[in-house]
Amino acid sequence: MSNPINLVCPSCGVTNRVPAERSAEAKCGKCHSPLFNAHPVELTGDNFSKHLSRNDIPVVVDFWAPWCGPCRMMAPAFAQAAAQMEPQVRFAKLNTEDHQMIGAQYGIRSIPTMAVFRGGKEIGRISGAMGAADIVRWVSSLL
Repeated sequence: MSNPINLVCPSCGVTNRVPAERSAEAKCGKCHSPLFNAHPVELTGDNFSKHLSRNDIPVVVDFWAPWCGPCRMMAPAFAQAAAQMEPQVRFAKLNTEDHQMIGAQYGIRSIPTMAVFRGGKEIGRISGAMGAADIVRWVSSLL
């Protein structure tokens, strides 16, 4: 049996400690929602830092905005990459239009921009729309 890992629930935000080998089918101890559902987590000003710092797995954040055509075009590919890489990686999206301070804090100058965080620290960043296979390849190259 492997060591337990911490995973933040995408539904209620509670940090759950689960056996690593059972993380794919794990449910939240508080709200009983699946910890992984093959969809990116919507980040907000309230849960952004918690997801980055409390998940023991890498978190890929798509910084996007609803008015951005390439962002909207990439959204299905980002979701497809999430479905492929969970539960080893958490995929999340931050609407920089709604949360401009976070975008500014991380120096987001163009969108879409993806950044990979491990232990709350950024380990890689890339800008521009990508297909699912390219997203998976890029994220894998950082891990």
